[in-house]
Amino acid sequence: MKRNTTIILAVVAAAFGCQLPSGKVDSEKKDSSMVRLLTLDPGHFHAALVQKTGYPDIDTTVYVYAPDGPEVEAHLNLIKQYNTRAENPTHWNEVVYRGADFAEKMFAEKKGNVVVLAGNNRLKTDYIKRSVEAGLNVLGDKPMAINTDNFSRLVEAFDEAKKNNVLLYDIMTERSEITNIIQKELIHDATLFGDIKKGSEKEPSVFIESIHYFFKNVSGKPLVRPSWFFDPAQQGDAIADVATHLVDLVQWQCLPGVPLDYTKDISITSARIWPTPLTTTQFASITGKNEYPDYLKPLIEKDSILQTHANGEMNYTIKGIPVKIIARWDYKAAAGGDAHHAVVKGTKSTLEIRQGKEENYKPVLYIIPVDNKNADSIVQRSIAAISTKYPGVAAEKVNAKEWKVIIPAKYDIGHEAHFGQVMERYLQYLKEKKLPEWEVPGMLAKYYTTTKALEMAMKGYGQ
Repeated sequence: MKRNTTIILAVVAAAFGCQLPSGKVDSEKKDSSMVRLLTLDPGHFHAALVQKTGYPDIDTTVYVYAPDGPEVEAHLNLIKQYNTRAENPTHWNEVVYRGADFAEKMFAEKKGNVVVLAGNNRLKTDYIKRSVEAGLNVLGDKPMAINTDNFSRLVEAFDEAKKNNVLLYDIMTERSEITNIIQKELIHDATLFGDIKKGSEKEPSVFIESIHYFFKNVSGKPLVRPSWFFDPAQQGDAIADVATHLVDLVQWQCLPGVPLDYTKDISITSARIWPTPLTTTQFASITGKNEYPDYLKPLIEKDSILQTHANGEMNYTIKGIPVKIIARWDYKAAAGGDAHHAVVKGTKSTLEIRQGKEENYKPVLYIIPVDNKNADSIVQRSIAAISTKYPGVAAEKVNAKEWKVIIPAKYDIGHEAHFGQVMERYLQYLKEKKLPEWEVPGMLAKYYTTTKALEMAMKGYGQ
């Protein structure tokens, strides 16, 4: 009887898969279909955020390869924080190799099948290329390329990934932000929005500005950034770093499902970069370091002011659509946090996301019809259609010209949770063993745009 009970329990366990609640893996029931993570040199907190939740399809044992030092310790401390929290703790088991030969060790052992890359960008493109050549899938934080040389290697990496039947994918969290989602939905509502308005470099059809801050909190604690974060040779200029998200939004919102050809569809018309000055006190509050490392000294002015490459603007056209992108970094927010401003002009309406004091520093979407005739009924009809997919979404007229889209708080899950949503999408692609046909051309177009714009901006920098 005891033997029969054991057999029944085993059958029940098999029926519910090899993962226990909250991401805890049954160590006796691991199979080859499970995703096994390899975390390579996690110098950025995004590497930990993809593990903020557990996933039934991911083995809870994660192999970490990194040089010894504060960066890997900060990564492990975040994972520990997720494992020990009171509510819905994770169950990650981090197996760590520390050493100067960390990359060679990972490629020699190949204990997993998905490489997570989020850290120093100087060698990231090389690690991407080596990973796909080794037959490993890659989930890479942005940016996957920070200059035109990197972009050439990234093109080769995508060719290798296709040849080896592995998936190379970057972490685009802004596609999961609810105001961006609703803005995209309304762009393709012909009755409300019409077509994208023809514009020019001076009057772009699409404008997006993003402001980030060096001093911030992550998972409830002050973030300590590594010193190399301020070196454009290691982190990259803002125009090739955070602007990646903005360029991606333009493609994803305005040209959804369209396979782009970066050799034909994109033209950079102008670009510029400029620094954000930081004092030694500000630098110390961000990094915990009281002195600048030697590699930052070429960026020092007046003996102590760090002129970090933190701001960029690009003007370009994509399939004839004029776009202006601005990415900026400041030291610390006076109120609120990172800010996003996005304007998409249509022939019938403009859709604008604002995130200022009036919005309580939360992103809010506004609808601004070109003609107020029948605008109220058109807006309400469009929002009613949206609410069938996102229940509770509504519209409120705020003045004679504008309607504010009211989005229930349940959809605002926070930026950190978006990393889990990206991981869920990637896991589905791994199951299907392919990305959507437009994703790879889109990634190539995106990194071509950012690195080509940087190349143009560098030619005029300092003049």
